[in-house]
Amino acid sequence: MILAIDVHYRAEEAQAVGMLFNWDSIHAIQIVNATVKDIKEYVPGEFYKRELPCLMDIINKIDLNSLEAIIVDGHVYIDNELNLGLGGKLWESLQQKVPVIGVAKTSFFRNKNTVIEVNRGKSDKPLYVSSIGMDVSLAACKVKEMAGGFRIPSLLKELDVLTKSPPPFQKLTAKI
Repeated sequence: MILAIDVHYRAEEAQAVGMLFNWDSIHAIQIVNATVKDIKEYVPGEFYKRELPCLMDIINKIDLNSLEAIIVDGHVYIDNELNLGLGGKLWESLQQKVPVIGVAKTSFFRNKNTVIEVNRGKSDKPLYVSSIGMDVSLAACKVKEMAGGFRIPSLLKELDVLTKSPPPFQKLTAKI
Protein backbone atom coordinates (compact mmCIF):
# COMPACT_ATOMS: atom_id res chain seq x y z
CA MET A 1 0.00 0.00 0.00
CA ILE A 2 0.96 3.62 -0.52
CA LEU A 3 0.43 6.35 2.07
CA ALA A 4 0.11 9.92 0.82
CA ILE A 5 0.13 12.63 3.48
CA ASP A 6 -0.65 16.33 3.33
CA VAL A 7 -0.98 19.08 5.93
CA HIS A 8 -3.00 22.29 5.99
CA TYR A 9 -2.28 24.99 8.57
CA ARG A 10 -4.91 27.02 10.34
CA ALA A 11 -4.40 29.81 12.87
CA GLU A 12 -3.49 27.73 15.93
CA GLU A 13 -3.41 24.17 14.57
CA ALA A 14 -2.78 21.97 11.58
CA GLN A 15 -4.97 19.40 9.86
CA ALA A 16 -2.96 16.37 8.67
CA VAL A 17 -4.58 13.78 6.43
CA GLY A 18 -3.23 10.47 5.21
CA MET A 19 -4.69 8.48 2.36
CA LEU A 20 -3.94 4.79 1.85
CA PHE A 21 -4.21 3.30 -1.64
CA ASN A 22 -2.52 1.06 -4.17
CA TRP A 23 -0.70 2.46 -7.19
CA ASP A 24 -3.55 1.48 -9.52
CA SER A 25 -6.34 2.66 -7.17
CA ILE A 26 -8.98 5.12 -8.26
CA HIS A 27 -10.37 5.39 -4.70
CA ALA A 28 -8.72 5.57 -1.30
CA ILE A 29 -8.70 2.38 0.73
CA GLN A 30 -8.67 4.33 3.98
CA ILE A 31 -8.33 7.91 5.17
CA VAL A 32 -6.67 8.83 8.45
CA ASN A 33 -6.59 12.31 9.96
CA ALA A 34 -5.11 14.19 12.88
CA THR A 35 -5.57 17.67 14.27
CA VAL A 36 -2.20 18.86 15.53
CA LYS A 37 -1.99 21.52 18.22
CA ASP A 38 1.10 23.50 19.24
CA ILE A 39 2.53 23.69 15.74
CA LYS A 40 5.91 25.33 15.32
CA GLU A 41 6.31 28.65 13.55
CA TYR A 42 7.49 28.52 9.95
CA VAL A 43 11.22 29.18 9.65
CA PRO A 44 12.58 29.66 6.10
CA GLY A 45 14.87 26.76 5.21
CA GLU A 46 13.55 24.65 8.09
CA PHE A 47 10.02 23.86 6.92
CA TYR A 48 10.47 20.21 7.90
CA LYS A 49 10.60 21.19 11.60
CA ARG A 50 7.02 22.44 11.31
CA GLU A 51 5.65 19.74 9.03
CA LEU A 52 7.38 16.57 10.30
CA PRO A 53 5.49 16.34 13.63
CA CYS A 54 2.21 16.59 11.69
CA LEU A 55 3.25 13.82 9.30
CA MET A 56 4.32 11.63 12.20
CA ASP A 57 0.89 11.99 13.85
CA ILE A 58 -0.55 10.21 10.80
CA ILE A 59 2.28 7.72 10.36
CA ASN A 60 2.03 6.61 13.99
CA LYS A 61 -1.49 5.35 13.19
CA ILE A 62 -0.26 3.14 10.34
CA ASP A 63 1.56 -0.20 10.29
CA LEU A 64 4.80 0.72 8.52
CA ASN A 65 5.25 -2.89 7.41
CA SER A 66 2.16 -2.54 5.20
CA LEU A 67 3.65 0.36 3.22
CA GLU A 68 5.49 0.23 -0.08
CA ALA A 69 6.12 3.99 -0.04
CA ILE A 70 5.03 7.30 1.45
CA ILE A 71 4.24 10.30 -0.75
CA VAL A 72 4.69 13.82 0.60
CA ASP A 73 3.78 17.16 -0.93
CA GLY A 74 7.29 18.54 -1.28
CA HIS A 75 10.86 17.65 -2.11
CA VAL A 76 13.18 14.94 -0.82
CA TYR A 77 16.28 17.08 -1.44
CA ILE A 78 16.60 20.86 -1.29
CA ASP A 79 19.65 21.01 -3.53
CA ASN A 80 21.90 19.04 -5.87
CA GLU A 81 24.32 18.35 -2.98
CA LEU A 82 21.65 15.99 -1.54
CA ASN A 83 20.86 18.10 1.51
CA LEU A 84 17.58 16.72 2.78
CA GLY A 85 14.24 18.42 2.46
CA LEU A 86 10.96 17.33 4.03
CA GLY A 87 10.89 13.92 2.32
CA GLY A 88 14.47 13.14 3.25
CA LYS A 89 13.97 14.22 6.84
CA LEU A 90 10.90 11.98 7.04
CA TRP A 91 12.91 9.04 5.66
CA GLU A 92 15.54 9.60 8.34
CA SER A 93 12.84 9.82 11.04
CA LEU A 94 11.53 6.44 9.91
CA GLN A 95 15.04 4.93 10.21
CA GLN A 96 15.03 4.46 6.42
CA LYS A 97 12.37 1.71 6.67
CA VAL A 98 9.95 3.05 4.03
CA PRO A 99 10.84 4.80 0.76
CA VAL A 100 9.64 8.39 0.54
CA ILE A 101 8.53 10.06 -2.68
CA GLY A 102 8.31 13.81 -2.97
CA VAL A 103 5.74 15.19 -5.41
CA ALA A 104 6.10 18.96 -5.67
CA LYS A 105 4.18 21.45 -7.75
CA THR A 106 7.06 23.92 -7.85
CA SER A 107 10.75 23.53 -8.51
CA PHE A 108 13.78 24.63 -6.57
CA PHE A 109 16.43 26.05 -8.87
CA ARG A 110 19.09 24.35 -6.71
CA ASN A 111 17.78 20.77 -6.95
CA LYS A 112 17.29 20.25 -10.68
CA ASN A 113 19.51 17.13 -10.65
CA THR A 114 17.52 15.38 -7.90
CA VAL A 115 14.07 15.53 -9.48
CA ILE A 116 12.40 14.15 -12.56
CA GLU A 117 9.86 16.37 -14.23
CA VAL A 118 6.62 14.47 -14.83
CA ASN A 119 4.06 15.81 -17.27
CA ARG A 120 0.55 14.44 -16.86
CA GLY A 121 -2.64 15.06 -18.76
CA LYS A 122 -2.54 18.03 -21.09
CA SER A 123 -0.70 20.27 -18.68
CA ASP A 124 2.47 22.03 -19.77
CA LYS A 125 3.44 22.40 -16.10
CA PRO A 126 5.30 19.38 -14.73
CA LEU A 127 5.27 17.85 -11.29
CA TYR A 128 8.71 17.52 -9.70
CA VAL A 129 9.22 13.99 -8.40
CA SER A 130 12.08 13.01 -6.10
CA SER A 131 12.62 9.96 -3.95
CA ILE A 132 14.81 8.34 -1.34
CA GLY A 133 14.90 4.61 -0.69
CA MET A 134 13.44 4.02 -4.18
CA ASP A 135 14.88 4.70 -7.62
CA VAL A 136 13.68 8.14 -8.69
CA SER A 137 12.91 6.89 -12.23
CA LEU A 138 10.58 4.24 -10.81
CA ALA A 139 8.95 6.78 -8.49
CA ALA A 140 8.39 9.18 -11.40
CA CYS A 141 6.90 6.39 -13.51
CA LYS A 142 4.53 5.37 -10.69
CA VAL A 143 3.36 8.97 -10.19
CA LYS A 144 2.89 9.45 -13.95
CA GLU A 145 0.74 6.30 -14.13
CA MET A 146 -1.53 7.20 -11.19
CA ALA A 147 -5.23 7.56 -11.99
CA GLY A 148 -6.53 10.84 -13.32
CA GLY A 149 -6.26 12.78 -16.52
CA PHE A 150 -4.90 16.01 -15.10
CA ARG A 151 -1.56 17.36 -13.87
CA ILE A 152 -2.22 16.26 -10.29
CA PRO A 153 -3.19 12.58 -9.87
CA SER A 154 -6.82 12.28 -8.76
CA LEU A 155 -6.06 10.79 -5.34
CA LEU A 156 -3.46 13.45 -4.54
CA LYS A 157 -5.93 16.17 -5.55
CA GLU A 158 -8.61 14.56 -3.36
CA LEU A 159 -6.11 14.44 -0.48
CA ASP A 160 -5.42 18.16 -0.89
CA VAL A 161 -9.15 18.94 -0.78
CA LEU A 162 -9.68 16.74 2.32
CA THR A 163 -6.77 18.36 4.10
CA LYS A 164 -8.35 21.79 3.69
CA SER A 165 -11.82 20.59 4.73
CA PRO A 166 -13.21 20.36 8.26
CA PRO A 167 -12.40 16.91 9.69
CA PRO A 168 -15.48 14.74 9.05
CA PHE A 169 -13.49 11.50 9.26
CA GLN A 170 -12.63 11.22 12.96
CA LYS A 171 -13.98 7.64 13.06
CA LEU A 172 -11.34 6.46 10.55
CA THR A 173 -8.34 7.21 12.74
CA ALA A 174 -7.92 3.66 14.08
CA LYS A 175 -4.52 1.99 13.70
CA ILE A 176 -4.36 -0.30 10.68
